[in-house]
Amino acid sequence: MGRTVESGHNITFDCKYHVVFCPKYRRKVLTNGVDARIKELLNSKARELRVHIVEMEVMPDHVHLLIQCDPQFGIHRVIKQLKGYTSHVLRQEFPSLKRKLPSLWTNSYFVATVGAVQLDVVKRYIEDQKGR
Repeated sequence: MGRTVESGHNITFDCKYHVVFCPKYRRKVLTNGVDARIKELLNSKARELRVHIVEMEVMPDHVHLLIQCDPQFGIHRVIKQLKGYTSHVLRQEFPSLKRKLPSLWTNSYFVATVGAVQLDVVKRYIEDQKGR
């Protein structure tokens, strides 16, 4: 994957995040059409938020996303918006989710930054700045 640099009002950035979140109690409810619908909903909400979903996979008991977003908006805000929106719509469209779970998603999630350059390369670049 190459580097994709985005520009905002006063910032140029390349921030990508690997995000994983799960249904409450890690129940395997993301099946039987819920999986396909959640992909549509995530893509739709991401466009609205001006967030780019680089890659996505929905497993029966968790969701993986590779997201590029403006750091000024913040990854926490993006995840909160995506989870809130998908929970609201999916629980309306699939009533069985309401019966099985008190809420669709857990409050927690995993997030890690993903870079085009390795950590040691960036560290060396910063260390070498005075010598340039």
